Amino acid sequence: MIASVRGVVAAIAPDSAVIEVGGVGLAVLCAPGTLAGLKTGAEARLATSLVVREDSLTLYGFADDDEKHLFELLQTASGVGPRLAQAVLAVHAPDAVRRAVSGGDIAALTRVPGIGKKGAERLVLELRDRIGVVPATDGASGGVLRGDWQDQVRQGVVALGWSAAQADQAVAAIGETLDGEIPPVPVLLRQAIRLLGRTR
Repeated sequence: MIASVRGVVAAIAPDSAVIEVGGVGLAVLCAPGTLAGLKTGAEARLATSLVVREDSLTLYGFADDDEKHLFELLQTASGVGPRLAQAVLAVHAPDAVRRAVSGGDIAALTRVPGIGKKGAERLVLELRDRIGVVPATDGASGGVLRGDWQDQVRQGVVALGWSAAQADQAVAAIGETLDGEIPPVPVLLRQAIRLLGRTR
């Protein structure tokens, strides 16, 4: 089991990053919010989960251990594989996932591409008692915005399956609502996904 990796970020793609560790470049699949916190050429640490299949070894990366543990817990539910678990964390922060599951918020869960009403109900039924401590308030964390938020949000939206035109539309809509300090990219990305979820 590869629990974490630390090294220089060699490259960043819309859905992954290459972390150079001891001269070896490890490809790590990450949600857009995690990728938004990385910078090419800078050192980074990612909590990781290794998914072993007959024909592949895939490393998934997360900003912290909490996201990683939730990613692994989500996969214990029927019909949830690593890609869908990662999509859940791309749309919602870990605390928001816990609130949605513990509170039976089907509407919030179905905002995730690939989760319908029945899938959301199954998640609630199977994970409600195991989801862990549910915070009382929204824990959207602050952070330093790196790079151009428009490009990062656009890449994240496209990586989740929307078209470039839809991504541009969402970025423009978010830009009109911003006044003053710009929130962290993961917050903006979740806002874009909520906007697009209503137009599907």
